[in-house]
Amino acid sequence: MIKVFVGAAGAFALAACSTPPVSDAAVAAASPARNCFWANSANGFNAVDETTVYVRAGVRDVYRLDLFARCPDIDWNHAIGLVSRGGNSICSGFDATVITKGPFGPQRCEVRTVTKLTPEEAAALPSKSKP
Repeated sequence: MIKVFVGAAGAFALAACSTPPVSDAAVAAASPARNCFWANSANGFNAVDETTVYVRAGVRDVYRLDLFARCPDIDWNHAIGLVSRGGNSICSGFDATVITKGPFGPQRCEVRTVTKLTPEEAAALPSKSKP
């Protein structure tokens, strides 16, 4: 029994060594595109509810930020802060925190996901939801 297992493991190891290396272009094509924006390029926002915020970055890019939990009164605020962790670019929820005025002072609302909207999706947003 043990000889068969070692033989199969050895054959697997040889097969793994004989596969050609994967090129950087193939890896880039297989991985999803990262749509990032600079925190300081955010120039408008609209919180449609206590867990969803749309942010305009630059002239035409719109991003949807889904928060981890309810962020009380964010949908009533006239301003928010957007803080990035580990640099100025925001590519995923782990990169950003929304700071807003809450019922008891400033509150930090952690971002779960960041999604870049296509131009069609941004145009299709209801006017009261557009940043």
